[in-house]
Amino acid sequence: MSLNKQKITALGGGVGASKLLLGLYEVMDPAVLTIIVNTGDDIMLHGLKICPDLDIVTYTLAGIVDPAKGWGIREDTFHALKKLAVYGRADWFNLGDQDLATHIHRSALLEEGKTLSEIAESIRTALGVKTRILPMSDNPVPTIIESNEGAMHFQKYLVKRRAEPVVVGIRFAGVEQAQPAPGVLEAIREAGRIFICPSNPFISIGPILAVPGVRQQLRSRKRDVFAVCPIVGGKSLKGPSDKMLAQLGYEATALGVAKLYADFTGTFVIDPVDRRQARAIEELGMKAAILPTVMKTRAQKRKLAQALLEL
Repeated sequence: MSLNKQKITALGGGVGASKLLLGLYEVMDPAVLTIIVNTGDDIMLHGLKICPDLDIVTYTLAGIVDPAKGWGIREDTFHALKKLAVYGRADWFNLGDQDLATHIHRSALLEEGKTLSEIAESIRTALGVKTRILPMSDNPVPTIIESNEGAMHFQKYLVKRRAEPVVVGIRFAGVEQAQPAPGVLEAIREAGRIFICPSNPFISIGPILAVPGVRQQLRSRKRDVFAVCPIVGGKSLKGPSDKMLAQLGYEATALGVAKLYADFTGTFVIDPVDRRQARAIEELGMKAAILPTVMKTRAQKRKLAQALLEL
């Protein structure tokens, strides 16, 4: 089977993941790509179900994402949010006017009894996305940050408090009772290769791994799992990964992330900047692959995606 025709499954969430996913979407047959998306970031605001990672991925592949921010809809306005603030409602979480249509639609369908995975399918189809996008679970599994200021929802930590509180622990509320969304375990089992996107290991990949059955399924496919490191030269490419690694007692390095993934990853992909860590990574029982992982341009996204398919 040709490389661009074999089934590929990717796990991720956030802006870092969306960059690699766009590259994959453009260099392979998008119909054989399945994306399993973190939903620990989901939050209820203004009576609406907000799913930031699902929306970032869907908007990116639909070609409507705001390229400057990497989230939201291009050239969106914020009139509704300003009016909500007039009524005394929280306005710390940016919701554009077009973006609100997605959240209203999703919330109405949930009220009608549809599942999150059914809704994700309807939204990606309506926006012309050819790739299957699965939430990690249809059950709510909010990521709770335990901090030096007490427990708070991940969005309050990241957006409202700008990742200033010190993280002392992370939990995924209700994950023990959660079920993988329909198709999630099958997508891992049936894929020719599985990619772990360069996402925050604790709050983008961590919630997916915590859903019962997912980590075990990945372990059974270890040889075909390729993880792209989100840390380059000791720094996050996006978000607070480096800060969280250090605060939780891990090395803020490629090797530090590799240790978190060693039980289920066959090949760990690092940037040339971190090539000196390759031997230590391989001593964990993984292959170390060295590829340029910084994706600032569309060409770089496509180049990394193609290189991953050819590894």
